[in-house]
Amino acid sequence: MKIKQLSLFLENQAGKLYYPCKVLADAGIDILTLSLADTQQFGILRLIVDDWEKARTVFEKAGSVVKVTEVVAVEVENRPGGLAGILEILEESRINIEYMYAFTFGRQDRAIMIFRFEDSDGAIRVLNTKGVRIVSQTDLKHHQNGREC
Repeated sequence: MKIKQLSLFLENQAGKLYYPCKVLADAGIDILTLSLADTQQFGILRLIVDDWEKARTVFEKAGSVVKVTEVVAVEVENRPGGLAGILEILEESRINIEYMYAFTFGRQDRAIMIFRFEDSDGAIRVLNTKGVRIVSQTDLKHHQNGREC
């Protein structure tokens, strides 16, 4: 199952990250996880929120350009080599990873990684056949609230 992620371009200047966080706070939208990548001139803020459609709407009303992409959340064993095992499955299947980042909450023995794949459906099929758990957006919210899935 795929998850909707919002991406916004931000100028690489002090205070520019505050604005999108404030827009979401004012709209009562919870950030489940985020990633910020930067260059000299701009940054890309990637967000997974509890209501992506509402978030897209409030960002657009506030004048932001928002890109919606699909990502895949994968449960990874929280031990040395846990991520390497997932990456080995993907490499053997020649699944290309465009980028990835960690979800900060998980069960004690599990972590969650967010992946953007070149072929998300293919990656999901391969991971499912190897018994890897794909996490839904609802599950992410439960993890964030401290509940087990």
